[in-house]
Amino acid sequence: MLFVGDDWAEDHHDIEVQDETGRRLAKARFTEGLAGVAQLHELVAQHLDEDEADQVVVGIETDRGPWVLALIAAGYRVFAINPLQVARYRERQSVSGAKSDAADAHALADMVRTDSHQLRSVAGDSDQAEAVKVVARAHKSLIWERTRHAQRLRNVLREFFPAALQAFDDLTAADALELLAKAPDPDAAARLTIAQISAALKHAHRHHASDKARVIRAALRTEQLRQPAAVTTAYAATVRAQVAVIGTLNAQIKTMGAQVEAHFGQHPDAEIYLSQPGMGPILGARVLAEFGDDDHRYADARSRKNCEDHGVSSQAVA
Repeated sequence: MLFVGDDWAEDHHDIEVQDETGRRLAKARFTEGLAGVAQLHELVAQHLDEDEADQVVVGIETDRGPWVLALIAAGYRVFAINPLQVARYRERQSVSGAKSDAADAHALADMVRTDSHQLRSVAGDSDQAEAVKVVARAHKSLIWERTRHAQRLRNVLREFFPAALQAFDDLTAADALELLAKAPDPDAAARLTIAQISAALKHAHRHHASDKARVIRAALRTEQLRQPAAVTTAYAATVRAQVAVIGTLNAQIKTMGAQVEAHFGQHPDAEIYLSQPGMGPILGARVLAEFGDDDHRYADARSRKNCEDHGVSSQAVA
């Protein structure tokens, strides 16, 4: 058997090939892309016959992309290894723990040679499952990004306009964003009328808009400590920028959510996931994305449960 460590970067791959004893047979650097994959196949062919591709075990720090697909298509057994695992393994082997591309390639080859029974192989999921994975992860990333920007907006408001935090429970909500865009500082907010606030609430389809508008106006007019005028102007510009970013993210999250539902709905296992209590299309798509649909990925139900216990389901829900 051959054990290959593949430390990938944006434009190249550092490769180390070992035999079953851990002896290094070759090391090389190949460019990303078709030419690089062909060179890797040629290197493997120097040590194994073409019909022995299943005797090639590859460790790499990703489970996606055309390079990984090319390795799987060649018949190699591919293990996607978390970079943190590689870092811990490297520390075991070296006192300094110094990182380098060649050292990581060596560590990856070592890991698949000695610990492949504890590693997770890249599943042979269907194209439909891969498509669900792409859009589900993109949708989740957009939500995470919105959360980060909402926290930044909250921190800015806390510095110069704390009354806004009393007025708006959810800084990502459409009404809060509309009003903060119109009135991003205490003086402008105090001049907002009941009609203006009510209009924003109605645009966001809020119930009892008039009553809520009075509560919001009272909160915005609360006495508070002030920053100097020049500093307030600077903070207001920051609020406008964050509001614009969050508004764009809201729109893209909605668009990507529709894509998630569309791709998930086309998968033959969608009805099975949706039959589970409390699981809608978005959560169902995330769970499918993490578990995959390769029939041979899990030996039995217990294996799948072990995978869940190690964080697959929590990753989907996050």
